[in-house]
Amino acid sequence: MIPQDLHSDRLSPVFAALADPTRRAILARLSSGEASVTELSEPFKMSLPAISKHLKVLERAGLITRGREAQWRPCKLDAGPLKDASDWVEHYRRFWEASLDRLDDYLKELQRKEKQNESPQ
Repeated sequence: MIPQDLHSDRLSPVFAALADPTRRAILARLSSGEASVTELSEPFKMSLPAISKHLKVLERAGLITRGREAQWRPCKLDAGPLKDASDWVEHYRRFWEASLDRLDDYLKELQRKEKQNESPQ
């Protein structure tokens, strides 16, 4: 589950790309269909070159692909790397869930013993 060496680490660029709220918003927009750079820039108060830099980060992480149709360069979501990140997070979610379940069981047992000690004998 965890990469054996840094050369096989595909998750770092994905998490780095997801760390920025603008890039997450771009991915959210692309989840409803492909869009041009101009369309993607509309909700943001930043220049087209700034949006293009965000798109390059997303593209390097493998989260988007860019096509070419005449003058139009549509961007499209590639959700595969998101699945890899989700799988990685899921492993730790299960770990913490199991740990918290054990803690809950332990606390219930302590409460049960405490009630037994409090009851008149």
